[in-house]
Amino acid sequence: MFVEEDELVHWINLMRKNLILIAEETGLNSDDTIRYSRIRDELITMYQKRKNEHVQKFN
Repeated sequence: MFVEEDELVHWINLMRKNLILIAEETGLNSDDTIRYSRIRDELITMYQKRKNEHVQKFN
């Protein structure tokens, strides 16, 4: 599955906002907070890999 960088940024920001809301409602150590945090981290990793691929192409 190929996701554009702009779309990844959108999803990262959306997950960040949801993560903050969930953490406020359920606490920092709740299963929901941890799940949202992991999903956000995976999206950030995908974004970073994509950026690194672009940098390597131009070097």
